[in-house]
Amino acid sequence: MKRLLLVAVAAAVGIGGTGAAVSAEVAPATAKPKIVWGACPTDVTGGQYLENAECGQVEVPLDYGKPGGRKISLAVSRVKATDTANYQGVLIGNPGGPGASGLYLSGGLASWLPPEVAARYDVIGFDPRGVESSKPAVSCVPDYNDPTRPDYVPANAREEAAWLARSKQYADACAKKYGWMLPHMRTTNSARDLDSIRKALGVPQISYYGFSYGTYLGATYASMFPKNVKRMVWDGNVDSRNVWYEGQLRQNEAFERNMKLWWAWIAKYHSLYGLGKTEAAVEANYYKVRAAAEKSPIGGKIGPSELDDIVLTAGYHTGFYIPFAEALSAWVTRKDPAPLLDWVAEGGGDNSFAMYLAVQAVDAPWPSKWKTWHNDAARQYKKGIRFSTWSNTWFNAPIHFWGADAGKAFPIGDKRKAAPPILLVQSTLDAATPYPGGPQMRKLFPSATLVAEVGGKTHANTLNGNACVDGKVAAYLFDGTLPRRKPGQGADVSCDAVPALNDPDPTASTLRSAGPGKGKDVVIGRP
Repeated sequence: MKRLLLVAVAAAVGIGGTGAAVSAEVAPATAKPKIVWGACPTDVTGGQYLENAECGQVEVPLDYGKPGGRKISLAVSRVKATDTANYQGVLIGNPGGPGASGLYLSGGLASWLPPEVAARYDVIGFDPRGVESSKPAVSCVPDYNDPTRPDYVPANAREEAAWLARSKQYADACAKKYGWMLPHMRTTNSARDLDSIRKALGVPQISYYGFSYGTYLGATYASMFPKNVKRMVWDGNVDSRNVWYEGQLRQNEAFERNMKLWWAWIAKYHSLYGLGKTEAAVEANYYKVRAAAEKSPIGGKIGPSELDDIVLTAGYHTGFYIPFAEALSAWVTRKDPAPLLDWVAEGGGDNSFAMYLAVQAVDAPWPSKWKTWHNDAARQYKKGIRFSTWSNTWFNAPIHFWGADAGKAFPIGDKRKAAPPILLVQSTLDAATPYPGGPQMRKLFPSATLVAEVGGKTHANTLNGNACVDGKVAAYLFDGTLPRRKPGQGADVSCDAVPALNDPDPTASTLRSAGPGKGKDVVIGRP
């Protein structure tokens, strides 16, 4: 699905396949894993949040069906509880992706949650298998997404064939380097890893906080190990009916809407930005800039694909409305590329991208014929769903050449009411995980309560300044208090989006160029 990591390979022929992936869901590991705690790395994603944390590695089986076989390890971090009199156990966080590093979430959640809540938990962060500080960290072609890349939107069959060849080369590189590992990257494997972390921590149950794809991981864990769950918060819920190919098509529609909302917001401040007085004018101006960037990349590094990647983040999070409007304005009105160049992603490697593909490729089937991919993209683009249709297609295209077979999607759900009460949060205008994912997850878990942030345009928006939403989260994690579940299929509680955060005022000096604002940092990736 669409990126949440500016953001998310194949296996060698003859290695594993569907049989290997399924066997990983059968037998548990026999040996209890251990953690040796020590200092945390600082040169990692969100390293500033690890200042007061301790870190270690948990060894787990590559294949849980063969617990005595090859091992890999997971990086974990911990900020210990300080309110031991009211200790509530461990709280494990996952930021999404798949492929996003979550090691920093021990310190992150500990600082974002109210102090009296965080103090009751040992707050745990971890990097899923293959991610960043876990071993090995998968990397196939480190500079694959460095600028400048071909235009996402193919003008003809030749340009589409070039993107296909590029995608195949990436998948082949992953197969060559990590064919032994890639059949074992299903979300069910990560759920078993999560339970291995639980065992290593020596606790009978975990509480869990998942954002975006992290909701799907949490739902998988709750389905597989319901008795091992104490409390769970899922923010920005994946619609399990659309895992994963159909989900990208729904994302394209939602991002088209959200980009138009941003362009309409820019138009309100034409006197400040000079980008157009109407949404249509701003949109036309953007595509004019985009077309020119193909002929002459902005600052030598920003072609049309890089430009799309940069401003796409405004569709994820309204905290980026102001800085990206300012950056576009600087280029359009005075030909100053510096503000846009500040957002160019290069030299960061491909770990999150490789791991995004690795999980989604084997989690559920994708169309076997490229014609299906092409026809769906061409149909959406022709309907006016222009902004992310082709970029999302090419982000996922290496999956078409995967050597590791996908199994059937894991059957998410708990109709026996075995799982404890769960708190779901969903913003109604979330583009990365569209709103229907919230009610669907509520339907699958009869113990769940859904809080809707009405009008909210920011993806996975808890702990970001909405007192109504954040208060429900804090009360639940503090002592288990949840709003009452109501009859029917809709939300149980509605909280209006905060106007100042949802539609920031760029004329307020405290907000100009402020970025995402208060609350949790934004990890941009694909759910």
